[in-house]
Amino acid sequence: MANQIQATVYQIDGSPLVAPVEMSFLTSDIMVKEATLPLAAVNAAIFYYPNTSNKLQDQVFYVSETVAALLAAANSGTVTQVEATVIEINGDPQLPGGETYTFPANNISIRPNVDVAAGTNADIYYKNKIYSVVETEDNLASNANAFTPVSFGGLFAQTGNSTPITGTTVETTLINGGVGTLSVPANGFSVGDSFRVIMGGLLNTANNQTIRIRVKANSIVLLDSGAQSITNITNDVFSLNVDFTIRQIGAAGVASISSLGSFHYTKTSNASVQGFAFNVINNTTFDTTINNTLDITVEWGSDNAGNSIYSDIFVLNKTY
Repeated sequence: MANQIQATVYQIDGSPLVAPVEMSFLTSDIMVKEATLPLAAVNAAIFYYPNTSNKLQDQVFYVSETVAALLAAANSGTVTQVEATVIEINGDPQLPGGETYTFPANNISIRPNVDVAAGTNADIYYKNKIYSVVETEDNLASNANAFTPVSFGGLFAQTGNSTPITGTTVETTLINGGVGTLSVPANGFSVGDSFRVIMGGLLNTANNQTIRIRVKANSIVLLDSGAQSITNITNDVFSLNVDFTIRQIGAAGVASISSLGSFHYTKTSNASVQGFAFNVINNTTFDTTINNTLDITVEWGSDNAGNSIYSDIFVLNKTY
């Protein structure tokens, strides 16, 4: 099954555009390769294989996204592209060391072809051309079949209370074990993927304390509430809701995720609802090309023994 990927186009067939244009491309019909234009903004070229029914067949789109980022976008739903280093095309040598290409995985055949002198190990047959590549047939087939898409709906449910975070200033996870997964594999995100966390539990604090909540992907902070004032709470129920949306995919500096959290608790002394909210866009350190594992932590401002929190509900859903 194919899908559409978006790219920022700077030139078409070497003709500069007045301003960059966002375009989308059908991944089953395109190839991607490293760009050869001497433009700092251009990193890759997208082109359709010649097809008389496709009006775009004679155009090459020079884009700012890297080959790696475009490959990740192409493989966000089901595998449609596989990467290879092309040494020869129909026996004609390419750049020394080869160029990185991506091919529609559902439209190619792969055969072993070991040529030590040329540095090739396999041939990719695509349409009416033969692309001799560095990768082996086994490696190419494995890469084409290795992707695990992000599922829709329930991803994780906690099945026991978390360990209470009591009388300590050490940042500690608020999540316990459960069923499902908190991890998204490398290149497993696509633009628009959205998730929601529903979390709740029991909270106690002494007078004039602070609490700090962080939401993380591995060690990367997606959300940070900062130190929030909280005081004189006894066995109150709290709720934490967090929403995420993937805005861009790629390595750190390219990928972007928007996150919003809200933390509330109901005081048993007067039934008033108190709390705080926090949001941020991380487009500097978030990376979709690596495995990402979700964590939520709490850090108390003091080691007062009256400070304690644990969760008894934690559910992670994919909402889009």
